[in-house]
Amino acid sequence: METLDYTSYDAMLKVAGEFHGHVCAGICIGTRMAIAGMKKVGISDPRGADRKKLIVFVEIDRCATDAIMAITGCSPGRRSMKIFDYGKMAATFHNLETGKSVRLVARRKQNGQPTEPEEWGRLNEEEIFSVQDVRVFLAPEDLPGKPLRRRDCARCGGSIMDGREVEANGECLCRPCAAGKDYYQPA
Repeated sequence: METLDYTSYDAMLKVAGEFHGHVCAGICIGTRMAIAGMKKVGISDPRGADRKKLIVFVEIDRCATDAIMAITGCSPGRRSMKIFDYGKMAATFHNLETGKSVRLVARRKQNGQPTEPEEWGRLNEEEIFSVQDVRVFLAPEDLPGKPLRRRDCARCGGSIMDGREVEANGECLCRPCAAGKDYYQPA
């Protein structure tokens, strides 16, 4: 298996671009964000020795998230990536072993964004991101691993895992049933 240099922008950009299908500004930003975030929380081998130490919270459902996923190996299915679609080009990297967390937010460049991938690699980290040490609060049911509990929705019968149920009028409900709406309608 090939050893990856997780500090190399060019090497990581290649990994992210192959995963995403092409290289665009979002992939460049996400690549720089993944490299910086891992470095700041002390993760050097996210797909090897550190693979169970990192959780990433992303705040956008765009290209940068693909780059972070490709580079870190974190994913929603492994419960090591949490996606909050706030529409912000931001991510928080959390080292489960040390408790160190850092949030990076992409800055808007007043004189325009770089147009070539190489330009993103030459910018100083401070030119691209504002960085803040933060605390992350994780409940046991939010951590990677098997579900800690399951309950059934009293209305739709769907299985609800890990405390995502809502108690309403003495019933255990899934969030869509409790809200009375979902992202879809039966056809």
